[in-house]
Amino acid sequence: MATKLVMPKLGLTMTEGTIAEWKKNIGDTVVKGDIIFSVETDKLTNDVESDTEGVLIDITIPEGKSVPCGTTVGWIGATGEKINVADTASKPSLKNSVISETSAAEVGEKSVLVVGGGPGGYVAAIRAAQLGAKVFLIEKDKLGGTCLNRGCMPTKAMLHTSEIYEAASNNADLGILCSDIKIDWPKVQGFRAAVVDKLTAGVQMLCKANKIKLVTGEAKFIGPKAVSVGADTYSADKVIIATGSHPIIPDIPGMKECKAVIDSTSCLELDHIPESLLVIGGGVIGLELGSVYHRFGTKVTIIEKMPKLLPGTDIELAELLKSKLERQGLNIYTDSTVEKIESSVKGAQITVKCPNGYKVFEAENVLLAVGRAPVTKGLGFENTGIIIENGFISTNEKMETCVLGVYAIGDCTGKIMLAHAAMAMGEVSAENALGGNRIFNPAESPYCAYVGPELAGVGFTEEKANEAGIAYKVGRFPTSGNGRSLVLGETDGMVKVLAGERFGEIIGVHILAPCATELIQEAALAIKLEATLEEFTQTIYCHPTVSEAIRECALNADGKAIHIPNKKGRI
Repeated sequence: MATKLVMPKLGLTMTEGTIAEWKKNIGDTVVKGDIIFSVETDKLTNDVESDTEGVLIDITIPEGKSVPCGTTVGWIGATGEKINVADTASKPSLKNSVISETSAAEVGEKSVLVVGGGPGGYVAAIRAAQLGAKVFLIEKDKLGGTCLNRGCMPTKAMLHTSEIYEAASNNADLGILCSDIKIDWPKVQGFRAAVVDKLTAGVQMLCKANKIKLVTGEAKFIGPKAVSVGADTYSADKVIIATGSHPIIPDIPGMKECKAVIDSTSCLELDHIPESLLVIGGGVIGLELGSVYHRFGTKVTIIEKMPKLLPGTDIELAELLKSKLERQGLNIYTDSTVEKIESSVKGAQITVKCPNGYKVFEAENVLLAVGRAPVTKGLGFENTGIIIENGFISTNEKMETCVLGVYAIGDCTGKIMLAHAAMAMGEVSAENALGGNRIFNPAESPYCAYVGPELAGVGFTEEKANEAGIAYKVGRFPTSGNGRSLVLGETDGMVKVLAGERFGEIIGVHILAPCATELIQEAALAIKLEATLEEFTQTIYCHPTVSEAIRECALNADGKAIHIPNKKGRI
């Protein structure tokens, strides 16, 4: 009679295991002591030996599948022996499914279903798994979402290579003379792709290490806590929605017919460096990609509909950045609107309505970078009861929707459409889903733009403080007064601190300086801890560093800066 092979219980706390590898194939002879398969858990990998002999006549659980201890995984019997149907009746289905609420209670764990594997989604999945949940993560494309695959990370890889090229080409005044500098564009693109591949593989590894069940396919909600993916259905105790966003495609006459028009993904993957590039949109995406190609020698023109670049950032620093980019050679038109796009010999002819009249531009490529919209349509949210406002999923500060046990995070909520904010929301939602009581505070989340020099900020801008009726004082310190910035050749930036008028508590910090995206973390922590100007000024900073400008800025707010003249009125 055939003998069952079962998932062994290899430890007191082991509840399930994964078939890491079958060491025998169906039809192979087995003797006592032969290793039949190996089992992987979150703590160890063990080989399982046969305690009987015969032939491996069936494998019921394939490699890579996880099942509870005691589950039948295969059969050993005589050659040609048939397995009794009754013996296999209890064999678990191989159809993927999150454990139901009943089975979750039986094994003492909660089930969490995460829809979307971008920065917010995969972080939420990992945190939920760390807290002991059974986690399924559904992703229709590649893990890492827009950020890792076609956004933040590939853009930073391109920025890095362009900065190296610029440094090699433009430092003769420092005595660095380089001749015959060339760009190997396939290698530049190869570096970008390698960065993406390594990061996405890293996320895959983290999910595997945390025993997260990955499902590839597009989820559609069929109930508040249930989705279909193809022919399969998944449900869970708690659901975290992290569907992200997509590029906004403006309705510009002639745009769809013009082959020169590209989105940010195509812009990253161009097979050559374009002679000219017109960017529609002066936000982070447009400026970063515009900066990349400008450094590589492309003639770049930026068209921004709003009165200033980088809407939502500090107005004073945004104007300083605009002046800096124009001195570098970028053509920037704010308060301007693209009226139509036509195909031309060079690529495209673009008609723009500017404050002083119409202008016509020629460009090899036209980059659409006017912002992003939430991915919430066509996903069955009408079957959930959650509230959608202006396309965004409505949540409270705990990332809870109006449906108990259903959370939403990241771009699809519209709170802050940045990867690091989505990650923070992911941790908050996972912890709250499993009994925590955390909140996400947008005021503590920084913004950043990787242009030359970098721009970053956190908390209130002067504009927002005035709208809120907050009495504040301002400290400013130019990077021209900072020794390290002078050495780096970045002397036309500024650090700016806003503090409460009465108590001096830090309410906003904005930095246009080298390494601004690294320095801003200190400011975010200061706001979270309700630090004051005095706590900044009584901290000893390393010298020479760009960070010293933050302390000088705080000193300046009270008229006590050391390395610039102070305005009279405070001591």
